[in-house]
This record gives sequence, C-alpha cells and structure tokens, in this order.
Amino acid sequence: MCDADTSYLTNGYQSTVIDWIPGMKNIKLWDLPAFDNTGPDSIFFKFTMDAAERANTASAMIFHTFDALESELLNALSSMFPRVYAIGPLSLLVNKLVEEESPLKTIDCNLWKENTECLQWLDLKEPKSVLYVNFGSTTVLTREELVEFAMGLANSKRPFLWIIRPDLVSGDSAVLPQEFIEETKGRSMLASWCPQEAVLSHLSTGGFLTHCGWNSIIESVSAGVPMICWPFFADQRSNCTYACSKWEIGLELSSVVKREEVERLAKELMEGDKGKQMKERITEWNILAQEATDSNGSSSIEFDNLLNDLLT
Repeated sequence: MCDADTSYLTNGYQSTVIDWIPGMKNIKLWDLPAFDNTGPDSIFFKFTMDAAERANTASAMIFHTFDALESELLNALSSMFPRVYAIGPLSLLVNKLVEEESPLKTIDCNLWKENTECLQWLDLKEPKSVLYVNFGSTTVLTREELVEFAMGLANSKRPFLWIIRPDLVSGDSAVLPQEFIEETKGRSMLASWCPQEAVLSHLSTGGFLTHCGWNSIIESVSAGVPMICWPFFADQRSNCTYACSKWEIGLELSSVVKREEVERLAKELMEGDKGKQMKERITEWNILAQEATDSNGSSSIEFDNLLNDLLT
C-alpha cells in the first residue's frame, strides 16, 4: 500500500467532471485509467507515463478501433500527431483480408491453452441463450468475489459458460460452493480458457460478463454481443464508461460484487427490456464495424495507408 493519503479519491471527487481532455466529453475522474495503490512507483503507472512521453517522438500511432466508434477522440489525436491509424476491429479485418487456407489464419496469441470443448457445448444450447463470463488473462478475484459471482449466476437460472483460470483467485485455488455446483448442473460449463472470438461469435452466446479489457470490448462489438461490465484496473474503467454510457451496449456492475446484483443484471441482459435495447444498439455498432473493414471502409483504407507509409 502507498503511504500517501489517498482518501480524497473517495471523498466525492470521483464524480468531478474532467472537461479539458481533447476528444473526451463528460468524463469524470472515476472514468480515467486507474492503477494499483503504489502510486508513482507502480509499474503500470510508469509504463503509461513512459508511453505518453514518447508519443511526441513516434512516427505513427496505430489504434485497434474504428472511426465510427471513436471519431471524436481520433480527430483530436489526428490534430496533435502526424499519423494516426485506426485499423480495427482486427478480427473482422483479418477475416476479410486473409483467405481461409492461408497459414496466417493459424497465427494466434494466448497466455493460456484454449479449451475448444466449450464450442461443442454451445452447439447444444438455444440461440442467444448463454451468458459468457470471462475476466481476462490478468484480473484476479478474492475468494468472496468468486462466491458472489458464482451464486449470482446460479440464482439467475440462465445457462452460462464461465472461464476460470487456474490463477483467477488471488492466493487461493478457485473452490466453488457445493450449492452452486448442484444448482447449475446441466446449464453451465466451466473451462480454464477458450477461443474467445469463436465463443462470442457463436449463435448461442447472448451476453458477455467482462472485465472491460479493450480486446474484449472490441471483440464483443465485432460479434454483436452486449455486455455486463465489471472494470478492474488500468483502462478498463474508461472502457466501461464508454460501453455503458456513450455506446449504450453495456450494464455496469458495482465494484463491490453482490450476488443479488449479478443475478439482476444477468436477467436484465439476457431477457429484460434494457437488454433488448442494448442488443439492438450493439447490432448497429456491429454493422458499422463491418462497414469499416469492408474494402472501401475507413479501417481498410487506413490499413492500406499504413502499409504504404511503411514501405515508402
């Protein structure tokens, strides 16, 4: 823990509006990227500061996004830096540029070995009926948070696929309550890792409970799957705010996890009126993502410009 007094961060100041960041309107202090409590000694803080300081010396900036999704921010960056390329969503771009038989299709990057059995399990479920739960490759839960998530999912009565990494629980093994196992038998699957793009694109996947890492957000948009957002650290708070408030494709879960809220949001996302509205909204964003990666779309053009600049 940091010795400095950080009580001001939780003394009403988190709702303070930050109105001087170009391209980011109605942002509050809480929405800005957050790191651990080691302050300026945090490795994440130092990495971010180093990246910010080097930005002015970069010959180009490449962003995994697309113009329609973040036009204001991209316009602001383009006014400050000479070359800004928005070439996302990469999964859609790759699918359109690379032929199926190409060896490039086999290139992948994962920190954990994927379990593809979950795809066969999804094949047996009704369309849009499964809630996919994954907190990414680095987020950790306390034992109490694990239990609250587990019982909230159990009480929702909805089928779900939950990715539980071996190191998901801080300092402990992920031991689930016996009542959770009994309650969810037949409508749940637990796996240590999975091919996320394939899971999100599966016809049976109807919602995504996520930590709001950017890859997860953009992959959810690419697949047209609305989200329950539980940000953990770094840029995840900003991503959550944009997903829930600006793009209207997510429901925010409180940082203090309670089973009742997990249950309520799972039901709302999968079957509620707000969930239906979000599904319509993310379908609209998905169409824009598809258009961006078409041959004459903004991301395809930016990708061509990037290659031309690299080769000249």
